Amino acid sequence: MNYAELIQLYFERSNALQAYWTLYVVIVGGLLAFSSLRKQPAALTTAIVSLLFLLFAYENLSAIQATASQRFATLDAIKKSEGSAADVARLREALEPTLNPASLGSTRTTHLLSDALTIAALWAMELRRRKMQRAIEV
Repeated sequence: MNYAELIQLYFERSNALQAYWTLYVVIVGGLLAFSSLRKQPAALTTAIVSLLFLLFAYENLSAIQATASQRFATLDAIKKSEGSAADVARLREALEPTLNPASLGSTRTTHLLSDALTIAALWAMELRRRKMQRAIEV
């Protein structure tokens, strides 16, 4: 691959990574909206939704990590590529210092923390519904 193709591949992997994060945010928002609109307590529903979310989050994190690894490999290839033209040298000088992707560890930590907070929010809303139900019954 030439330098231009590697740069294109890097940004394609970056766009794919962004798409996985966007999907994640949409799913979390939808789950929290669904949970906040429910009026009656239902622990079984909350447990099932929590389990389904955890399965989704696991697969989403796997896809994010694979795509991030591909992006790191592409970045490594970019830095090692042999570009002889003066234009490539100028591009390399200007572009490469800006290619600073988040580490795999920070990505995993962010995802797992968000997963835990999402599950906590689902159960907090369930507990709030139960508390309100008991207040109505008394």
